[in-house]
Amino acid sequence: MKKIFISLATLTLVACGGGKQTSIDREALVTRNNPQVTSFDSLASLSVGNGELAFTVDATGLQTFPRQYSKGVPLGTQSQWGWHSFDNPENYRTEEFMKEHDFGRGHKEVYACQFKEPGRQQGAANWHRMNPHRLHLGIIGLELGDDVTPADITGIQQELDMWVGKINTRFMLKGETYDVQTVCHPTQDLVATSVSSKAHTGIKLHFPYPTGAHADDACNWDSDDKHLTEIVSQDAQTALLKRTLDKTTYYVALRWEGKATLAEKQRNYLVLTPEEDNLALSCHFLKEEPVHAPQLPLFAETATASADHWTTFWKEGAAVDFSHCTDSRAKELERRVVLSQYLLAIQSAGSTPPQETGLTYNSWFGKFHLEMIWWHQAWQPLWGHPELLARTMKWYESAEPMAREIAKRQGFDGIRWMKMTDPSSKEAPSNVGSFLIWQQPHYIYMAELIYRANPTQEVLKEYYRLVQETAKFMYSFAVYDDFHGRFILKGAIPAQETLKAATTINSPFELSYWHYAMQTAQAWRERMGEQRNLEWDELIDKLSPLAYNDDQLYLASEDATDTYKDIRFTSDHMAVLGSVGILPMNKLIRADYMKNTLDWVWDNWNWGKTWGWDYPMTAMNATRLGDPEKAVGALLMEKRTNTYLPNGHNYQDGRLRCYLPGNGGLLTAVALMCAGWDGCEVKNPGFPKDGTWDVRWEGLKPMP
Repeated sequence: MKKIFISLATLTLVACGGGKQTSIDREALVTRNNPQVTSFDSLASLSVGNGELAFTVDATGLQTFPRQYSKGVPLGTQSQWGWHSFDNPENYRTEEFMKEHDFGRGHKEVYACQFKEPGRQQGAANWHRMNPHRLHLGIIGLELGDDVTPADITGIQQELDMWVGKINTRFMLKGETYDVQTVCHPTQDLVATSVSSKAHTGIKLHFPYPTGAHADDACNWDSDDKHLTEIVSQDAQTALLKRTLDKTTYYVALRWEGKATLAEKQRNYLVLTPEEDNLALSCHFLKEEPVHAPQLPLFAETATASADHWTTFWKEGAAVDFSHCTDSRAKELERRVVLSQYLLAIQSAGSTPPQETGLTYNSWFGKFHLEMIWWHQAWQPLWGHPELLARTMKWYESAEPMAREIAKRQGFDGIRWMKMTDPSSKEAPSNVGSFLIWQQPHYIYMAELIYRANPTQEVLKEYYRLVQETAKFMYSFAVYDDFHGRFILKGAIPAQETLKAATTINSPFELSYWHYAMQTAQAWRERMGEQRNLEWDELIDKLSPLAYNDDQLYLASEDATDTYKDIRFTSDHMAVLGSVGILPMNKLIRADYMKNTLDWVWDNWNWGKTWGWDYPMTAMNATRLGDPEKAVGALLMEKRTNTYLPNGHNYQDGRLRCYLPGNGGLLTAVALMCAGWDGCEVKNPGFPKDGTWDVRWEGLKPMP
């Protein structure tokens, strides 16, 4: 293909398109990127899961050394339903951390806030921010002996076989060979393992008490007196355990193959000891006590179900093959892409929105952030898995009453989606999160992606009402500026969280997102045979254009006139680039000014203060603006927060050793770079046309 030159004077968005792709050997693509582990590395733990439960193991194939991994990528056993709250003896109530604000809309707005001053308000905010928190459901590891350390284990050969969803592990200890296989059932919260060794090593089940900490492995090993593990029933091959932690209970059903004895080693610590060389254990985590004794599948049955599930996942979804590229970076990009699909399918595809560290360990107390759901899951319909996003979207229906109440107490129409929450949809108090608004249009965008993947009346009917209620809030939130004859956005903290709600006016990404989402909500009205809302059309027509300076660079917000002088405005997320990239070009934006802004950000941004999704956001912006060199360069920029560990996790820092929004953003960016967007005619628009990027793909959907 001829090289494309675009002058700034006549810059327009390049159009994009795919074309027929060569058939890809899916199994070869996946398996050549299987992670291999040959030593104990706390940042190289591997996981199995199904979107509802994830189980992470060390180099023994199970959770044998949890303490040694607690500061790395921890050995979590977490679910969508497993939550706990500490007692509330002070009876702290939600109304105690509400605070009135006046952002000049003619009415008071009440927000869930934190308080610096000691007292009851601070105590209430802190308790409700911490509770509920996500549980670690229990350690399943090898009972190697209290004197054994990781240094004693040699000859480690471990592989995550992503094609079938199985972790295969072999190692040596005291002259004996151990073979361990670990799988997760695709439709049950069940982990199964098979252990072969002449040492007749047992399997331990060790249960922690929660910590309630902001970010950790959720394992308090020093409070055995605060919780209890009881054997409710037991026979020669099965057992049912009851876990009691304050007012929280859950159950663990066990089934083993081979002669073995289950016994309590100490409080909350049981060991299943085999009498033979082979021991297989199925462990089912249950939110409620089963009515009848569960007939758990054997290890082989679970392994077969896992293999069927994963081969279907890989075959039916989209695929991108970088093996024909000669650019030296292509192999690493392919590794990140394949591993990210696997990680997000097991950790960010469940019945509730995902937390930023998935089901691996707790961050923000295990709660999830609705402004991040787009980054976790927007890729799924684009990659042929709309059902994964649809499964999570159902949660919004249960959250509607709370979201409606938030809008009402702030004086707005419709529903306002909260930022930081949990399965109950309770809004966590925050002096930042409660003032964010960019989570609001996500529901409309994601419903649109699901509809584009399956454009039927059934899909329209399923999401239409909440699409409209979401848009009602967006219209009522915007303020009409009579003097300038325009709508403005104010009284919110934008995606670039270094800005303040009290002073920020017309942040660029939010303006662009309002424009796109309101147009999409109108399109849904028309698809349903309804008339367009004329007030919404007026908002779309009169929404403020993005503000820029004398150098024709877009500002962080209209009031941030020192955007390119004050480091506060050039740190954190370069959200201005999200205005084009995540979103299609619109009439609020000039492409040449946006290209100027991209170039300045590229050369001058404080990249040390970025987050993992900032790189794919930059790549998407560069792709739409016809700069594929920057698109690829952004995805593979050598920065700490753009690091991808051996297991595929996006590493941020010592607190966030895994950060799944970065993985999801990567996949969305690659979809755009390959399949483009509506009206696109250039093949692979996000990759340079110098002959080194022969990227082959199939099954991807274009972005809006």
